[in-house]
Amino acid sequence: MTHKSLPEPSWPIGFRAVCLRATLYILLVAGIAQGVFYEALYFPDDRFSERGFTELAQTSLLATASALLLYVMLGLRQLRLVALLMFGFLFASLIREQDALLDARVFDGAWQLLVSLTVLPILFVVIRHRRAFVAEFAAYSNSLSFGLFAAGFLTTYVFSRLYGRGDFWQAILQENYLRDFKSAAEEVVELFGYALLLIAVIELVLLARRWALARKAG
Repeated sequence: MTHKSLPEPSWPIGFRAVCLRATLYILLVAGIAQGVFYEALYFPDDRFSERGFTELAQTSLLATASALLLYVMLGLRQLRLVALLMFGFLFASLIREQDALLDARVFDGAWQLLVSLTVLPILFVVIRHRRAFVAEFAAYSNSLSFGLFAAGFLTTYVFSRLYGRGDFWQAILQENYLRDFKSAAEEVVELFGYALLLIAVIELVLLARRWALARKAG
């Protein structure tokens, strides 16, 4: 995989564009929060289950982000190795979210096999072309997308796990402890983290489009 020089990492974004995107992202987060609220209020039998809004929203966010990353790799053809690694990470998370379904409909442990078949070849490609990856990452790491992706990763895979610990909620609720509290806390924070990851991928798409146009203009 050959690597071509990338545009300068700093690329100004217009104020109007920032305001528009910020508004859309606020609406996205508010819509997700409202969906969780309605799930808890009106669907007590399904809330925070595999059929509930939260789980379905997590799947939708991950699927959308994965599809957008494929567009970056195959359509825009910018930051292809960075997008490939991000795709492997998010698509593996998408598979992991379907663990109960895969265990029930395919076989026990099917999701682990699918994750391995997804991640290992991608890691092989990235390691094989590590110099090109490092060059791409150097350009990408100075972007808004990278900051949002890092925030989403920390929210989903670090904070939500620690915040959702059973011992933590037992200490807070004591004799009033129910596992539903722990599940709700962890799943909702995880959902917000996935929203940040999707926003990061959207910003990556916009960045890659600007770079593709700059390359054509040059």
